[in-house]
Amino acid sequence: MLPVSTGVGAALAGGMGLLIGSFLNVVAYRLPRGESLVSPPSRCPACEAPVRPYDNVPVLSWLALRGRCRRCGERIAWRYPLVELLTALLLATVAVRFGTGEAVWLGLAFVVLLVPVTLIDLDFRIIPNPLMLAGSVAAPAILALTAPEAIPEHLIAAVAAGGFLLVAAIAYPAGMGMGDVKLAFVMGLFLGRDVAVAMFVAMFAGSVVGVAVMAVKGAKEGRKTAIPFGPFLALGGLVGLLAGEPVIDWYLRTFA
Repeated sequence: MLPVSTGVGAALAGGMGLLIGSFLNVVAYRLPRGESLVSPPSRCPACEAPVRPYDNVPVLSWLALRGRCRRCGERIAWRYPLVELLTALLLATVAVRFGTGEAVWLGLAFVVLLVPVTLIDLDFRIIPNPLMLAGSVAAPAILALTAPEAIPEHLIAAVAAGGFLLVAAIAYPAGMGMGDVKLAFVMGLFLGRDVAVAMFVAMFAGSVVGVAVMAVKGAKEGRKTAIPFGPFLALGGLVGLLAGEPVIDWYLRTFA
């Protein structure tokens, strides 16, 4: 059973996650299109009618409207409430994992960064520089306030992870972009040594999906299929965040 303080923290993180997830939907839609994130207010993509506050309640409004715009009846993608729910679940999970300690803030910020990165890379095959810049500033700032002694480790991890993918991007530019390199660097800033677990999971998951694509389409056609690597890095980042420390400790006890 969870301690009361942790349970309350998880509930608060989950509730805030619904609201944050709603904003991250806006980020994922507008940022790659070069639109402002704050103006104009939310509107229907089909008829451009402004979304009223009572129609903008995370998840509940979508359910009440049965997934359609109140004005024109155009379908509203199921992805919107799913992103809100997923963000809430991830933030609550981070709160459970780290409790009420200061380490929770770095984890919460990391999740908030990974969600729009994943959505945008899936849709546009890009990882926007503004998000990478935000992560590059947020991680050291949070560390400076919560664990300044850990900053050197996280900087080294960032250079190592970014450098590893930079070599891969130079060796195989068709399969790895500079956006992936920047994301690996930012992941190192957030995760420190746990980024090693994140990179392993990302490479393994990407390889499995790549082999599956080639099995379905054939080796020649499968190699031509563009698969964004950002979502695999994000998956690895979540594993590194939630399980990286115990995995590395087990590895060191067993093999070191």
